[in-house]
Amino acid sequence: MFQKILTSALFAGVAAGLIAALLQFWLVTPVLLEGEEYETGAKSHYAGVLVINEAEGHGSAPTENAEGHAAEEEAEENALARHGMTAAVNMITYTGFGLILVAGFALAAQFGVAVSAKSGLVWGLAGFIAVQLAPAAGLYPELPGTPAADVVLRQYWWITTVVATVVGLAFIAFGTGLWLPLAGFALILAPHVIGAPHLDGYAGVAPPELAALFVARTLAVGCMAWALLGFVAGHFWSQSRSA
Repeated sequence: MFQKILTSALFAGVAAGLIAALLQFWLVTPVLLEGEEYETGAKSHYAGVLVINEAEGHGSAPTENAEGHAAEEEAEENALARHGMTAAVNMITYTGFGLILVAGFALAAQFGVAVSAKSGLVWGLAGFIAVQLAPAAGLYPELPGTPAADVVLRQYWWITTVVATVVGLAFIAFGTGLWLPLAGFALILAPHVIGAPHLDGYAGVAPPELAALFVARTLAVGCMAWALLGFVAGHFWSQSRSA
């Protein structure tokens, strides 16, 4: 049983992590890098006006050109290392999520619930709702330089929301009668009724349009990766069960 769980989670996690990394490079990273330009002051935004804050002077001395080329090479090396780290972290993270997901498959099998690739897709979407979408209703993805409340309080709220959403979805999906599904809905809503920790006001150096694009693309990439994770994990799980 453990070997089946490990194999299914490993294949699914690597596949989902690679797809998530590629989608992030295409959709999320450009927005993130632009957000960093606002954080560092290379760009500024005020009253709907974009300002490019360039350094004064454009020297053409050989030493200055050499320094510029060296800085460009260093930036390219840093970018490659950053992208490689992003891909590795994605694969490790989604492999961990895959282990949890397949453990859920195994638990469901004890109650006679069979999981296939198609039903695994639904499990993956449920994981996306629990881990990303529901918490984002209170703590949305933020660009660099965005002020936020105390990180410990935010982490507590995020963990509570994930656990409550997972249990609530399980009650809704597998609960019998009326009261268990109703209790599931109540659990999902409870963290949002309490409310996530926030500052008293809103502040940020990037344009709100860029922040909204970052949130939308981050959630879209997460949805695609979780759907693939559930589909692939369900496929390998069903294959291992029939073997």
